[in-house]
Amino acid sequence: MPYRVCFVCTGNICRSPMAESVFRARVEEAGLDGLIEVDSAGTGGWHEGDGADPRTITVLEANGYASDHTARQFQASWFSRLDLVIALDSGHLRDLRRLAPTPADAEKVRLLRSYDPAASADPDVPDPYYGRMDGFEECLEMVESASDGLLAATLEHVEGRAA
Repeated sequence: MPYRVCFVCTGNICRSPMAESVFRARVEEAGLDGLIEVDSAGTGGWHEGDGADPRTITVLEANGYASDHTARQFQASWFSRLDLVIALDSGHLRDLRRLAPTPADAEKVRLLRSYDPAASADPDVPDPYYGRMDGFEECLEMVESASDGLLAATLEHVEGRAA
């Protein structure tokens, strides 16, 4: 059974699809596709059915990442099939833990930047939506910085399942 990771931001058109694309690339580079499944969602459904923000797509493609995305809203019922839910900021962390049906499900929710040992004291990936293009580039840098640590942590769980 694959280890399932879902990235969550507000509308699922900027940060979480960016994190999904970057982490999926890391999983594929490590030869772990099939063992780790990656997707994303938003805490709200405002953009459900839309593609990623064009600025997200531009930044991803300029850095060699694929982007094929349709926004959707996170559902509490998904906790039962997910192993890890990655919040992109503290507000998402709080909302997701509140949405979790059980304490064990709430424990599945983690902040992305907690996997980056070089992260500043601010645990959040800022929302670039209302800003300029450099905000999207900064978002990508933060996501990339945390992805290696996340992959290492995820790999421990995957190896534990195989043992």
